[in-house]
Amino acid sequence: MNRLIIKSALVPCLVLTVALAACRGSGTSSKSPTVAGASPTPAVSVSSDVVRIGPSAVQIPTNGSADALVTLSISPGFHVNANPATFSYLIATQLTAGKVEGITVGAPGYPAAVKKKFQFAEQPLAVYEGETPIKLNLRAETKAAAGSRSLPVNVRVQACDEEQCFPPATINTTISVTVK
Repeated sequence: MNRLIIKSALVPCLVLTVALAACRGSGTSSKSPTVAGASPTPAVSVSSDVVRIGPSAVQIPTNGSADALVTLSISPGFHVNANPATFSYLIATQLTAGKVEGITVGAPGYPAAVKKKFQFAEQPLAVYEGETPIKLNLRAETKAAAGSRSLPVNVRVQACDEEQCFPPATINTTISVTVK
């Protein structure tokens, strides 16, 4: 009889212990565990949480051209699909530029992709990681007035880690363009 009482008292405690352990491992905690010396993994809800863009200022002589750089800074442990993407259903990284008076914008020059194998794909995918520069050729028109202007640019990305992809995001910035 004493054994039955002890066993019935232990079962709820054991169930509670297992449930708490499962909650800790399920990601329901607001903080991710970290290893000593390692940086914590950022919480990701959309691709722009792990991708930043940095445009470089550019100077163009009148009736001349120059390449502007828009650099993607992709957090360690993440990647974005290259342009072109490996499959048509993947969202490729895409840079688009707006219009500004006196400047003609060429097609973006995407860098060579890295081919990498991931758990969620059967074959290697073309991706960008780390610091990834995208070139954008700009030409000052013949009658372009000297001075500075801001060229709006948008970069559409879909970031993924080793296991999953996150909702895509469009990140907006401007390139400072000076015509001399």
